[in-house]
Amino acid sequence: MSRGDAQPARALAKPAFSDPQASALVESVFGLKVSQIRPLPSYDDQNFHVRVAGAEGGPGGPCEYVLKISNAEASRTPELLQVQTHALLFLRAAGLPTASVCRSKGGGLTSLVSADGGSRVTSYVVRLLTYLPGIPVAEVPVGPPLLYEIGRLAANLDETLEKFHHPKLSCLHRENFIWNLRNVPLLEKHVDILGQGQNRELVVRVIQLFKDEVLTKLKHFRECLNHGDLNDHNILVESSKSACGDAAYQVSGILDFDDMSYGYYVFEAAITIMYMMIESKSPMHVGGHVLAGFESVIPLTPVERGALFLLVCSRFCQSLVMAAYSCQLHPENEEYLMITAKTGWKHLQQLFDLGQRAVEEIWFETARSYTSGLSM
Repeated sequence: MSRGDAQPARALAKPAFSDPQASALVESVFGLKVSQIRPLPSYDDQNFHVRVAGAEGGPGGPCEYVLKISNAEASRTPELLQVQTHALLFLRAAGLPTASVCRSKGGGLTSLVSADGGSRVTSYVVRLLTYLPGIPVAEVPVGPPLLYEIGRLAANLDETLEKFHHPKLSCLHRENFIWNLRNVPLLEKHVDILGQGQNRELVVRVIQLFKDEVLTKLKHFRECLNHGDLNDHNILVESSKSACGDAAYQVSGILDFDDMSYGYYVFEAAITIMYMMIESKSPMHVGGHVLAGFESVIPLTPVERGALFLLVCSRFCQSLVMAAYSCQLHPENEEYLMITAKTGWKHLQQLFDLGQRAVEEIWFETARSYTSGLSM
């Protein structure tokens, strides 16, 4: 689920390749003969699930891939996409369940292709990734064990990225990137899309609280590289059997590194909590299970814990406001863009109705129960 910087030019720059055009790209750029292709849901990039004849994948090699065509605006900064691609490979080498990246016929991990849009020729960065097995978390019942594992995964990911180096790593300091939690105040120029009413008032309130109570504490947070989008469609799981024989799930894949940027450990924890709340039947308790998993790897400091509630609320606002904004630009993609909104407004309102102290009590007591052996 790739997203942009909230600029109209970027949102309108989504590629529009047909299935035959995408097939031709796979053959011309990567030298693979496509046997089947279908589009995958996406935000402002374009993704395709690609099958090639078994022999085309090489002896014992993969025969399923994901073709990623980055939007025109993102394609203007290929060095950023290169860093994200190398980070993906670094994580895979470190044992995390990320895709592998296929090299083009020219040997590159990314390729720039041009398409005639009628009035002008537009360039797009193209990548081909191996297809990861599994189903999105959004499609399975998510209980405490899986929430704990996902929290642990988020922390492991950030901790592993501490060792990642690249000559262009500084490009991940994305100052005006709308999806970095540091940039919640940038939502102010988009809140009018919500019209007048309770939702707008709630977002304006969160933004002001963020300015007053989070921005002033950033210097006390520990900085790191964030995946930045561990949502319920970017984490894949496979079924397994628990010790007692019940159906269970374990993480099998992490998708979409296009929102990577420099942030803080607590940002990753908050983003993961927010997205895991979306489909939960008990959303207010999600945070404690995810936090327990996260802190089993990286314990948060008291000041980071104190900001977690507002950071979760702020991520809800980012997702809800930008979904409404993008729907205005791309009404044909409304079903996909409004996934979070189906329950997001209700969850955000419930968080505020309960209040920070009550929510923290639920989260922190649940997380504490893991260390005392009382969880589940």
